[in-house]
Amino acid sequence: MKKVKTEDAVGMILCHDLTKIVPGEFKGAAFKKGHIVKQEDVEELLKMGKEHLYIWENDENSLHENEAALRIARAAAGSSLELCEAGEGKVNLVASCKGLLKINVEALAEANDIEEVVIATRHTNQLVEKNEIAAGTRVIPLVINKEKIERVEEICRNKGPLVELKPLHSLRTGLITTGNEVYHGLVQDRFGPVVMSKLKDFGSPVTRQILLPDDSKQIASAIKELIAEEVQMIIVTGGMSVDPDDATPGGVKASGAKIVSYGAPLFPGAMFLVAYLDHVPILGLPGCVMYHKSSVFDLVLPRVLAGEKLTRHDLTRLGHGGLCLNCPECHYPVCPFGKG
Repeated sequence: MKKVKTEDAVGMILCHDLTKIVPGEFKGAAFKKGHIVKQEDVEELLKMGKEHLYIWENDENSLHENEAALRIARAAAGSSLELCEAGEGKVNLVASCKGLLKINVEALAEANDIEEVVIATRHTNQLVEKNEIAAGTRVIPLVINKEKIERVEEICRNKGPLVELKPLHSLRTGLITTGNEVYHGLVQDRFGPVVMSKLKDFGSPVTRQILLPDDSKQIASAIKELIAEEVQMIIVTGGMSVDPDDATPGGVKASGAKIVSYGAPLFPGAMFLVAYLDHVPILGLPGCVMYHKSSVFDLVLPRVLAGEKLTRHDLTRLGHGGLCLNCPECHYPVCPFGKG
């Protein structure tokens, strides 16, 4: 590209979009890349403060910012993501469905280490709604050396997509509500409705709810019953603390399930339990899930619905960013909670 006085650019091809801003009225490209400058454009361009323009010159070793951003986006994008049209040197990656965002953090950093390359994403393991932006790509200069973009493409080929979206699946869920006070009718069950509401948002029906006292044998038996009924996920509420009457962890273990972790480095949600029996995930929810708008359950549920089998490593890594600040008005997931 070359720099040319606006008055001398008539008949030449613009190398980049030119943004016009009218406060409160308009912000966008008044002239787009590829536009052939006309004599009548000169006065408007000067009013926009554009005394010089970058004009396109063909160079086989260079790429224009729009083409470069598009090539980066194509290389970086995995499943369930669509690319927006390049504009002002930027391309957005947009979710084609509701899903769990997965970022290859190490490969992303390697790509961004290439000078003049920019790839910005949301946090990995974040829930993204359909049509929301998951990531954006661009380059810093108007024209970039093609070799730098080829290096990004090589990283993506060797290490897989930098950004992908895992669709969520509807899981038939069995709900076990424990607590002597609820079982004997001394208090109304408030835990079940909270869990059912959250599951409804993900299209996962509760096929059966079982009310039980704090008895590990009955909890174990109920888990086995639900497994026999071919539920795809089991949630057990209550009885997760270290009080002598709390029997849920013991009941899960007595069912024959393999406990992945009892306890997680999150507040709220430290007494959370994850186990598996016949490949069916069992989630033990502490009482905080009933009272807090966002908790460990909101971080883990999308990953289970995306088909991930959680490990202890997955849970221990939630500690970085796992402190909810209990804001007076909760804005989760637009907040630091769970974003390590």
